Amino acid sequence: MNLKEKKVGVAFTGSFCTYKSVFTELQKLADEGAIVQTIFSDASQTIDSRFGKTQDFVDEARRITGIEPMLTIGQAEPIGPKGLLDIVVILPCTGNTIAKLANGITDTPALMAAKAHLRNERPLVISISTNDALGINMKNIGLLMNMKHIFFVPFGQDSPENKPNSMIAHTELLIPTLEAALLNKQYQPVIR
Repeated sequence: MNLKEKKVGVAFTGSFCTYKSVFTELQKLADEGAIVQTIFSDASQTIDSRFGKTQDFVDEARRITGIEPMLTIGQAEPIGPKGLLDIVVILPCTGNTIAKLANGITDTPALMAAKAHLRNERPLVISISTNDALGINMKNIGLLMNMKHIFFVPFGQDSPENKPNSMIAHTELLIPTLEAALLNKQYQPVIR
């Protein structure tokens, strides 16, 4: 399977340290011929950081995809009732977003996109980036791993000595993970 003509939602959350690799993968999706709709959480569109300015990220997403990003809950809500997307990935997915998703909280455009999309029993892919994956958020990751229609980009510890609870997705495996999820399969191995 390839992603040509597939309607892929990419929901950004606030793990800005990963944006360089995330935008590399966004470009690869566009190069594959996917129709990419970006969605930005509140944090990802309002908090400038040492990794860049949010307006530059929104502009870059628009340039790569040729499609206006969704920036509000109201813009993301029709993803469900109108069946707008074949697959959604939260890329990167912070611990905060993981916790809210696992507990049914829908208070950002990224979470609304995920919830609206899941109501159609279509695949949602999580690309984690959190400092507490092996801490307080482990239970939430476990809950999501056991939910139907939710898949994970393979992930592992990114700095075991300095940040022993931190885990991050291997974003270079995004495309094969999306392809597997469209076939209702988890790309393996999920922990690397």
